[in-house]
This record gives sequence, C-alpha cells and structure tokens, in this order.
Amino acid sequence: MATPRDTTRRPDALTLEVVELIGEVVARFHADYEEAAAERALTGAQAKLLSLLSLEPLPMRKLAHKLKCEPSNVTGIVDRLEARGLVERRPDPGDRRVKVAAATEEGRRVARGLRESLRFAREPLAGLSEGERVALRDALRLMVGEGRSSNSSGVRGGGDEGSHAAT
Repeated sequence: MATPRDTTRRPDALTLEVVELIGEVVARFHADYEEAAAERALTGAQAKLLSLLSLEPLPMRKLAHKLKCEPSNVTGIVDRLEARGLVERRPDPGDRRVKVAAATEEGRRVARGLRESLRFAREPLAGLSEGERVALRDALRLMVGEGRSSNSSGVRGGGDEGSHAAT
C-alpha cells in the first residue's frame, strides 16, 4: 500500500535513475505509438480512442475521461473515425438515451495491427524472462495503484487486455 509522499527528503540516486528511465521508456513508447498511428493515417488521439474501442464499446463521457479530454473533443475524433468506417455510434443497451461508440470490424483490425506493430514495447520485453516480465508488471501495477496479481501463473486474463495503451 502506498504511503503519503514525504516531500522534505531528497530522492536517493537509485530513485532518480529509475525516474529518468521511466521517462525514457515513456518517451520512446510515445514516439513508437505516434509513428505506428501515422503509418495508418491516424493521429495519436485517434489511435488511442480506436484502441480503447477495440476492447469494448464506450459512452462518449467515459471515453473523454479515459483520454483525459473534453467530451466535445471526443465527438470530433469519433466523427473522423466514423467517416473512415472504423467506428460507429450505437444506442447504449442499458440506457437508450445514451450513445456509445464502438469499433467496427475494420476498426478492430486496424487497432490490432497498431498494437502488433509497436516495436519498442515488444523487442526489449522479449529479452526478459517470464519471471522478469512478471516482476516488472507487478512493480508497475504497484506504482499505478493496482496491487499484485492474485493469479499465481503471472498471466492476466486470456486476451490481450494488457497490450493496448492507452493508451
């Protein structure tokens, strides 16, 4: 469990190095992601939204929350993806007054190709053993507040829910 931050102590050298390495990983991942998106004539925001929708249909407000932007921005992104046949709007089965955005079959294919083309994430991780990848995943989960996996095999779920970004 995370403890409140002590801002009076100066971080030790190891902590500073880890912070720098995390920054480098994030920068490389974003550059690779933007390049993969551009190869598919998508902006980074369009690629992120499409990746989210390839996992499940979502209401516009939830998309805005996940993308950390205004709902009106999401509307424009969905409009452009819908014009390309990658996304469609549907009534929410739980509340027909609400519209959800959903990836089309073509949209899911493009999102899958995007995830599979991310070289930066795939290549360095392939050099780690399964135990090292599990330890890294668990440490990252602790950092973002998700805690440790209760799955003793270290493998989460059966799909590729951990392969998107985000992202």
